[in-house]
Amino acid sequence: MLPLIIQLISGAVGGNVAGSVLKQYDLGTLGNSIAGIVGGGIGGQILSALLPALAGAANGGNLDLGAIVGQVAGGGVGGGILMVLVGLVRQAMAGSPAK
Repeated sequence: MLPLIIQLISGAVGGNVAGSVLKQYDLGTLGNSIAGIVGGGIGGQILSALLPALAGAANGGNLDLGAIVGQVAGGGVGGGILMVLVGLVRQAMAGSPAK
């Protein structure tokens, strides 16, 4: 359960960081956070499935520093990517070109 919480929190942070860096895809704080949370959960789970050591499996199921860093990275990157994708879809539906 703790890895999922780490992924969701880092996904929200990743979504907001991506929104502040890429203003043209910004969804607002709430939109960035929601997209980031969903993307962080998905991205973190995919990364954990591909690299079991990030889920703590190499350490008998316990989280070590490497596993926590991996969860933060997977969640943050997943959150940022999904936020940008949602921003792109929103722009396409509004008919405004990317800047």
